[in-house]
Amino acid sequence: MGRTHALTGWCAGLALAPAVGAGTVHQAVVFGATTAGFALLPDLDHPGASASRIFGWLTEALSWLLRRVSSAVYALTKGPRDEKVTGKHRHLSHTVLFAAGLGAATSAGTAAGGPWAVFGVVVFGLLLAEGALGDWLLPVSAGAIVWWYFTARDHASELDRISGWLGIAVAAGCLVHCLGDSLTESGCPFLFPLPIAGETWYEIRPPKPLRLRTGKKVEKRLVFPVFVVVGVLLVPGVWSWTTATAEHLFTPPAAQSATQ
Repeated sequence: MGRTHALTGWCAGLALAPAVGAGTVHQAVVFGATTAGFALLPDLDHPGASASRIFGWLTEALSWLLRRVSSAVYALTKGPRDEKVTGKHRHLSHTVLFAAGLGAATSAGTAAGGPWAVFGVVVFGLLLAEGALGDWLLPVSAGAIVWWYFTARDHASELDRISGWLGIAVAAGCLVHCLGDSLTESGCPFLFPLPIAGETWYEIRPPKPLRLRTGKKVEKRLVFPVFVVVGVLLVPGVWSWTTATAEHLFTPPAAQSATQ
């Protein structure tokens, strides 16, 4: 579900951006791109995920450590009806607590590290998204950075504003990943440690007929294309331009003359 996770993260980021004060096109795009990238991070608990392989031995080591910590936490906290599994994949990193903790750590880190820390988090998010969506994203991202550099009025103040809400983007991306996984057949225990039906790691998922099978036709031919369209329309200014253009095209010439 890598592509779908990244794309839904992008959509969620653009939808959330105005609420956190990322009102300009520059800020909304940075917010959405960060959310898209970090919508892939929870799968760091899987050795084959792009997040685990992106920086070679470094992220592989982090993946190994996360799996060990997740397994230990599962062994200590599992309820009487929890499954007898290792507790590595889709456990600790797939929880609201993990999303909130990583978001808080990002906020503290960017506040202490300044512009370079902000830049590092954003670039890491872009690289994660590129790993899922394809190499075409690299030249697009490079062009977006050049565009931002030459069109932003005050780079320092822009970075300061970005630093204020970057932790929210990271947390939102992780949460979007959990919500996406909760729609699949396996579900996702993202409400840990809230006990449900005797399970501390209760897998939240919809009724069986509504569950998605990852990588199958519904995801590829329906879910992904729909979110491609939504992701374009959510870019600031695109929806208003689209509606204005449609209104102009479908308004009879006589009506246009009357309004003029």
